[in-house]
Amino acid sequence: MAQPTAAKKLAVVTNVWTYRSHAWHMAERFLHGYRIGGKWHRPPIEVVSAYVDQKPDGDLSRDRAKEFGFRIYPTVAEALRCGGEKLAVDAVLVIGEHGDYPKSDLGQIQYPRYQYFEQIAGVYKTDGRTAPVFNDKHLSWKWEWAKRMVDTAREMKFPFLAGSSLPVTWRMPAVDMPSGAEPEELMCVAHGALDVYDFHALEVVQCMAERRKGGETGVVAVQVLRGEAVWKAMAAGGWAAGGWDPHLFESCLCRSHTLAQPPTFSDRYPTPPQIRSWVKDPIAYRVEYADGLRATTLLLNGLVEDFTFAARLKGEKELLSTLFHLPPNPNVVYSAALMAKAEEMFVTGKAPYPVERTLLTSGLVAAGLKSLAEGRKLATPHLAVRYQVPRGSLYARD
Repeated sequence: MAQPTAAKKLAVVTNVWTYRSHAWHMAERFLHGYRIGGKWHRPPIEVVSAYVDQKPDGDLSRDRAKEFGFRIYPTVAEALRCGGEKLAVDAVLVIGEHGDYPKSDLGQIQYPRYQYFEQIAGVYKTDGRTAPVFNDKHLSWKWEWAKRMVDTAREMKFPFLAGSSLPVTWRMPAVDMPSGAEPEELMCVAHGALDVYDFHALEVVQCMAERRKGGETGVVAVQVLRGEAVWKAMAAGGWAAGGWDPHLFESCLCRSHTLAQPPTFSDRYPTPPQIRSWVKDPIAYRVEYADGLRATTLLLNGLVEDFTFAARLKGEKELLSTLFHLPPNPNVVYSAALMAKAEEMFVTGKAPYPVERTLLTSGLVAAGLKSLAEGRKLATPHLAVRYQVPRGSLYARD
């Protein structure tokens, strides 16, 4: 009779563990499971240790540790070794989001994701054994550090995955960029703040762009516009004139479930004056890929509160468009969709998609903020990130 497989041991390394923090979103999936396919799934993974960098008012880590039987350690290394002398876990979940940290001159929150990674890699080097690592969101606020993280994982040959929940959440309608397609221009219309939600919007675009013919070959330039410059670009009428395809913008708005409305209206397409009056601080990323593909991401707070995508494909009359659906609080099951991918890597030892996606989007955020600060289009030869993705779709459909 086959014996049940022992649960994998997981260490959680996080900035904070408070209500609606990312540790609450993600680490807790491995404490009590999550819904998938009409069933309650309990991962074959046991949280055995944690490192929590800050414990502000509302800290949940100590209560969770008491209820679920894991221990909180004072250092990352001790959490990985469970207080012993050698690596004692089979996987590491890094959640470097939220908390009180300084900002760079460009306004980037200097979350210690790279510092966590270096401490984890240091344990691996010292102890002569490795384990898969999942890193929530950006790899690092600093491009050189993000690149070093990917290079280190590759050199040490341990599975490494990172990024946003947007690429793996549900879509309405359930469509993907056809594998091997030839897109000409892409767009994501989203909401949120710079250095926070722009990353999610860029991951929306990138998880579609990477499926094109030839795979990903990198980005050669990025420009970020803000305020009146966005309205001028929107009125330009096309990419060559400094803007974007207005049909893509319309298609994105027509997929939104949160499109703003004037008083007494329920579903009216907004006029340009209405958009300008509702959106007080418009932001646009204009991204130029090495193979000629063009992409725009727009953060339009006051107009929408979701993430929509549209694409114009070569030889296709109709646009491809969809809503990247984020189920609401308190269940926020889109984070469960992401943790299902982390779980897959923890169990199989293989990342379901390349970490290079998040390397590129991390670099785009850093370059975009520099472009905005300098008020110019920024050449990005360092973002010559090449990778291929599986043909099959990876977003949630159950």
